[in-house]
Order: sequence, then C-alpha cells, then structure tokens
Amino acid sequence: MKKTLVLGASTNPDRYSYLAVNKLAQHGHPVIAIGSRPGKIGTIPIVTNHPKEEDVDTITLYINPTIQKSLYEYIFSLHPKRIIFNPGTENPELCEMAKQRQIECVEACTLVLLSTHQYE
Repeated sequence: MKKTLVLGASTNPDRYSYLAVNKLAQHGHPVIAIGSRPGKIGTIPIVTNHPKEEDVDTITLYINPTIQKSLYEYIFSLHPKRIIFNPGTENPELCEMAKQRQIECVEACTLVLLSTHQYE
C-alpha cells in the first residue's frame, strides 16, 4: 500500500480532500492528513504542523498553487515518489521542480484514480 500525505485535508464532508482521506483509508493506504484546522476524518487525525514522515509514496494536493509555494521545502523533504495535482491545484513550477528531483507529477483526481483502480 502507498503511504499518502493529503495536503489540504478538511473536516468538511463536502470537500474532496475529506472524501479522499476516507477512500484512501478504505483502500488500505496509510494516510497522513494535514490541514489548516485540527480535527478528524473518521479515525484519522488532521494535523496542522508539518511532521517529518518516512516512506511517503504519494503527496496528493488539495491546496492552491499560492499556498503550495510556502510548502515546497516541506514537500521535497519528504522525498515522495509522486505528487498528485487534483483539479484546481495544477502548478507547473512545482511540477518542474519535482521532475528535477525524479518525482512523478500526475494531474488527476485522487478519487477517480482510486475508484478506477489506477491508484495502486
């Protein structure tokens, strides 16, 4: 299973990040949820700090490119294998920086990837 960090997690059940955290967990992926407010999505806590994590396979983004800029250093410190840019989070600058570090960039919806068995 792919350890996934969700950036932009929300306790609002109408948000795609909320749905993604739930679906990732249902599919058996270890999930780290990071948001601007603390809370929980099911049993998964939303943290507001930037924890040092090991073995992060995927970072899936639910924050706009302006906010992403302040997180570049953190994102790269995790050494992910890929970054998923969900609709509305596309960021050519971050993607180019990631590619230079041999990190795969995917412009897709995490929920669609999971439901069509393309996430694995």
